[in-house]
Amino acid sequence: MVVVERMIQQIYPDKWEELEAIDKKFNLAEARLGFPPKKRYQLLSGRDAMNTLIVERQWPSLAALEATNEKAMADPGYQLLGKGLTSIVKSMHWELYMPLP
Repeated sequence: MVVVERMIQQIYPDKWEELEAIDKKFNLAEARLGFPPKKRYQLLSGRDAMNTLIVERQWPSLAALEATNEKAMADPGYQLLGKGLTSIVKSMHWELYMPLP
């Protein structure tokens, strides 16, 4: 079953340039760990705050998502990148979607 992962982040207003710099490092680490490509969207209009970033990935299965995230959580370099987000990202949560039949 295909799974769509959506990460919703609230970015501090003056941190978008820092986000771009660290995201380049995340891209390299995620490619090395086997993450599928991601699409990023900045909120134009809607119910969330204007500094909302949406990151989406499509996974071939829930098992693939889980296995890749387990590798990432065991990778010291990836974990170090995550610590760099605390001054950039105000809040973050994930949603998982499955296709309807």
